[in-house]
Amino acid sequence: MYWTLELISYLEDAPFPATKDELIDYAIRTGAPIEVVENLQHLEGEEIYEGIEDIWPDFPTHDEFFFNEDEY
Repeated sequence: MYWTLELISYLEDAPFPATKDELIDYAIRTGAPIEVVENLQHLEGEEIYEGIEDIWPDFPTHDEFFFNEDEY
C-alpha cells in the first residue's frame, strides 16, 4: 500500500467519519483511480476513520510545505 498526494486528494471530500467500506464505496462512486480503492482495501479492521490522517499518518500538513504564502 502506498499513498501519494495525488491519490489521497481523491478522498479530500470523503464523508468523514467513515468506515473502510464507506470509503471504498465513495472512491468507486467518484471515479477515483483503482490504486485508491486497492489502498483502501488494505486498511485493517473495521474502525471508523475520522480523517485523512487516520488513513495516511504521514500525510503532509499545510505547515510542512516550504513556501511563504505572503509572497503570493
